Amino acid sequence: MLTPTAPRSRVVKGYRDLLVWQRAAVSVPSNVAEGHGREHLGDYLHHLSVANGSLMELETQLMIAGRLGYLSGETEERILADAAEVGRMLSGLVRALRKRR
Repeated sequence: MLTPTAPRSRVVKGYRDLLVWQRAAVSVPSNVAEGHGREHLGDYLHHLSVANGSLMELETQLMIAGRLGYLSGETEERILADAAEVGRMLSGLVRALRKRR
């Protein structure tokens, strides 16, 4: 399971403080960072949606890698569980930002 690099109670000062940015493949945190750098909340929410789509791509690629024998079933399940946790964090971030609207 994932281990956070920062306590959950820590104040978020920038996108690098977000666990969802710290715990995912390249495209997911890249979209989180790009959205955070935008001037409008709507742009941030859009990029978080794109990050979620990238997460779905990653899950698909993991399952294909498993089917092709590049990953053991145990490793695939562990990584998919981590990806699901990232998805929950993205959803939580989106909910929190929508409340600020």
